[in-house]
Amino acid sequence: MLAAVRLGDIAALLGGDLLGDAEWPISRIAPLETAGPDAIAFLANPRYAAQMRASAAGCVIVAPAQREAAIERGAALVCADPYLAFARLTQWWALRLRPERLAGVHASALVEQGACIDPSATVEAMAFVGQGARIGAGAVVAAQAHVGADALLGDGSWLKPRAVLSQGCRVGARAIVHSGAVIGADGFGFAPSAGRWEKIEQLGVVVIGDDVEIGANTCIDRGALDDTVIEDGVKLDNLVQIGHNVRIGAHTALAGCVGVAGSARIGRHCTAGGGAIVLGHLSVADHVHIGAATVVTRSITKPGQYSGLYPFEENAAWEKNAATLRQLHALRLRLRALEKTLSPPNRSETDD
Repeated sequence: MLAAVRLGDIAALLGGDLLGDAEWPISRIAPLETAGPDAIAFLANPRYAAQMRASAAGCVIVAPAQREAAIERGAALVCADPYLAFARLTQWWALRLRPERLAGVHASALVEQGACIDPSATVEAMAFVGQGARIGAGAVVAAQAHVGADALLGDGSWLKPRAVLSQGCRVGARAIVHSGAVIGADGFGFAPSAGRWEKIEQLGVVVIGDDVEIGANTCIDRGALDDTVIEDGVKLDNLVQIGHNVRIGAHTALAGCVGVAGSARIGRHCTAGGGAIVLGHLSVADHVHIGAATVVTRSITKPGQYSGLYPFEENAAWEKNAATLRQLHALRLRLRALEKTLSPPNRSETDD
């Protein structure tokens, strides 16, 4: 069990204004409703101010607007952005919880000739590092993970158990690739031939920037000829599918089960809710936010929020109905205008 932390030390870490006893011991981070005197909690949304006032937490991280209400309850740490402060606190706390890793290659790992592993890196039990692969300073190849020939895992990056970084693919610095993720599987490419499918070999790779996180069982396919590219700071949730030759701009975040078909281009600082789909060869501008389960069927050229579902049906009927639906508002306005022209005049206007 970890030793408790002084509240003053947490305030020094986060840079907030501490209102309370700096010596108060904190031994866990907890939600407002379950926090006790040994815990620190946070309030990011003012809608939950009542929960904050009723909380038994030893300290609550709040915004300046909640300063007075928090003081009435007890100790508070006032930060400009409580949610960001909470995120940074969890990072620091996780480092305290994480077992210390010893640099080096486990005796049961298989490292092929020609691989280059930085002395400060860690290769855990039964991991594989292929010929010509490079593992950067402080990087971790966890138990049973696979790094293919000529692949690169950048400085400080973490390939978790049973994750796969395929041949020739590259991951930048400080990335996290969760268990079961596959980077660099073949893209879905087949040519029809006499009722059968002829495989199109996928000759590109996957190039991933710095500070990227890839969720469990997410798949990012290698390019057919050019590369699939994931830029800096992108966050992909679990079970996301990225097709071949896709490019995702910096600091975009895609929630669980999002699918992006081949050769689509998604801009920077975009988001997509769970289950959303972007069809192939489309472009999405920067700062576009796509609602959950939305199917993007045409390119989006302007920033903004987009959403919508449509029932599945036979394609020919769907196309006709979709075309009509897009005119629905205009049809409504025309119908209202027609009703006004056909309605009888008001009696008070016609009586002598």
